[in-house]
Amino acid sequence: MSAFRNQTLVQPSRNSSKHSLNRILVVEDDRRMASRIAQFLCSLGWHATAADGVTDAIKKLGRRRYDFCILDGELPDNGSIRLSGLVRSMWKEAHLIVFGTARNQEKLQLLNADATLNTPINDTDLLNILDAVRDQRRDQNSRQTTNPCPASDTPEFFGNSSAMREVSRVIEKIAPTTATVLITGESGTGKSLLAREIHRRSNRSNNSLVEVACGSLTESLLESELFGHSAGAFTGATTSRDGMFTRADRGTIFLDEIATATPAMQVKLLRVLQDFNFEPVGGSETKQVDARVILATHENLEELVCSGKFREDLFWRINVITIQLPPLRERRADIRSLAEQFLNSVKARTGRNIDGFTPAAIECLETHHWPGNVRELVHAVERAAFLGSGKHIDVTDFPLAVIEGASRLGSAHSKSGSKNTVGDSLKAQLASPERRLILDALRQHNWRRDAAAKALGINRATLYKKAKRLGVDLAQIGRTGTTIG
Repeated sequence: MSAFRNQTLVQPSRNSSKHSLNRILVVEDDRRMASRIAQFLCSLGWHATAADGVTDAIKKLGRRRYDFCILDGELPDNGSIRLSGLVRSMWKEAHLIVFGTARNQEKLQLLNADATLNTPINDTDLLNILDAVRDQRRDQNSRQTTNPCPASDTPEFFGNSSAMREVSRVIEKIAPTTATVLITGESGTGKSLLAREIHRRSNRSNNSLVEVACGSLTESLLESELFGHSAGAFTGATTSRDGMFTRADRGTIFLDEIATATPAMQVKLLRVLQDFNFEPVGGSETKQVDARVILATHENLEELVCSGKFREDLFWRINVITIQLPPLRERRADIRSLAEQFLNSVKARTGRNIDGFTPAAIECLETHHWPGNVRELVHAVERAAFLGSGKHIDVTDFPLAVIEGASRLGSAHSKSGSKNTVGDSLKAQLASPERRLILDALRQHNWRRDAAAKALGINRATLYKKAKRLGVDLAQIGRTGTTIG
């Protein structure tokens, strides 16, 4: 569906600088229209990115944080429901705007959006909605700061393992200070969530937490994003604009993916972190700010220092307090409680009537190795909640990657002679739903193996390997279009 196919997007005469610090993901199943909307918003100063469907959107959501998601509310195969839930689970403060035809307004209301738009819509309506939703959320956040949560609250992504209890103990000590914090850990372990928790518990919680994904911008754009720019500093800089450090004055700035900073940017960051003085791009006036700095990386900075890819003096400047977030596979005791928390969150947002997980589903979750860590677990629970049809979430409701991962680990336990309960019984439990998922994908795509593999998130060669192991005769399917399933 294309909401803008017959629209002519005309740039209105408005000051775009107030929009320039917001990231938008535009999800539309027409690639050209998604790109067109994103380009229009970029021309007004927003940081907009296009995604042409569910798979592309999920990839982009996994790479960086977005402040807005403009979502086609009529994506096929419950795609809109999946994405709306995913956005809400990843960033509760993000703004969700959905659009669709008037006859589907009742369905659009189920997406728990901040605002809905009928299609076709025009550029002015869209921009007015963006401004209104942002202002409404800002007012809500302002009211919430008058009654903040107690500092002893445990964030839901922590769990109760000994490793995470230690992390909680550390942040309780350092949050009220101004110490620079470096958060390390694999992708998806919750580094940005931890940064927000430190800010929430700090004495600066009434002021802004500003987040910058260093790896998502070129060096020139990152410099302008961090330090701002003066009018005329470069092509397209028609007005002056404050940067993220200025916005973080008396608050906190979170620099994610710090290892991606270029050598030239590392020099500039070193100076700022030493005395918090800087000049905007194209400007001569020195600005000074009071900002608490939190940084994060999934890379080993000490190895990068040894290889000459990261400045040693900058490393020692930021390595004041380091918090290592362990991968989810190293704190399996947290998996069940985390899954239940995420499921309760989905139920609260959507009103879904789900009583919990089957024992086999819990065993599957606790056995999978979770290469995507907490983020992958959130996605798995979201998918199961939205696509499952029973009163309980079962193994077959999970993504194929989770089922396959659990099956592989269960098999390894069995071969090693482990007395763990995840041996042959788990392997047998998981083989049947995995086979069913493959057959369902093939049926839904008229037995086209490339399309089925793409829908399952695997390549064609992997599909053949799995099918052979599970006794699915793809050659026979190709000739007859049917199989025993």
